Amino acid sequence: MIKARAYFQLIKFRLALTVAFSSAIGYLLGVQAFDWGRAFLVLLGGLAVTGAANTINQIYEIDLDKLMKRTAKRPLPQGVLSITEAWVFTFLMGAVGLAILSYFFNPLAAALSLISLILYGFIYTPLKTISPICVAVGAIPGGMPPLIGYVAATGVLGPEAWVLFGIQFMWQFPHFWAIAWVLDDDYKAAGFKMLPSPGRKDLRTAFQIMTYTLVLIPLSLLPLQFNMAGKTSALISVVCGVLFLMQTFYLMRTCTKKAAMRIMFGSFLYLPIVQIALVLDKM
Repeated sequence: MIKARAYFQLIKFRLALTVAFSSAIGYLLGVQAFDWGRAFLVLLGGLAVTGAANTINQIYEIDLDKLMKRTAKRPLPQGVLSITEAWVFTFLMGAVGLAILSYFFNPLAAALSLISLILYGFIYTPLKTISPICVAVGAIPGGMPPLIGYVAATGVLGPEAWVLFGIQFMWQFPHFWAIAWVLDDDYKAAGFKMLPSPGRKDLRTAFQIMTYTLVLIPLSLLPLQFNMAGKTSALISVVCGVLFLMQTFYLMRTCTKKAAMRIMFGSFLYLPIVQIALVLDKM
């Protein structure tokens, strides 16, 4: 029972489910007629691949996780699971996820998922202690789930898929930088370089967070331009974008942890609201 719980923790279920949810959204936006069963299969495949990527992340950061209060009690630092057990689990989860996407959908969706896993687990993860560019690199696999879902539905990597990628890619920056601001002390203890250069919690960083949030507003109108959804979801996206942007102005004025936490929680609300609005508007 203890080991089963530890394997569950390796997946980082809530994070993995959030990622997989956006892949199901991408699938629903790509199909002509909604098929909730197949949307669930996309979610399941995405959940498995994301769980594998999250496990790789923890394998490589086992010694660093011991240095941070937030992660010190994870299964690997605690010795509940061995690194060998974690690698076997990674292989099984990754294989199951890729098999689901390849067999039930198409090889392109599976290939893109594999690229995402490699980028996150083997490139983004080691970059976290080397350079703030890690956030931009991590934003690529972070933005790919809705693109993968759309490709699973259509079999084609078209402009609509890239529109979904662009929105989620750009969202990653205010999201991760807000988290990095809130967890700065913990991240510094592990040597993570997550805040944009020069890595300070100041107006310069707050301005960059604001800039990327601002770009989200015109990006969120592209689904309307490409006839992926209607005017209702476009209006909801703009309203959410403006509210999200207002939170960054507060951070620029105060440069406080409280303001960064508002952006962090705001980012958790922004993406699912916008994505659900797109699906409902298509129904």
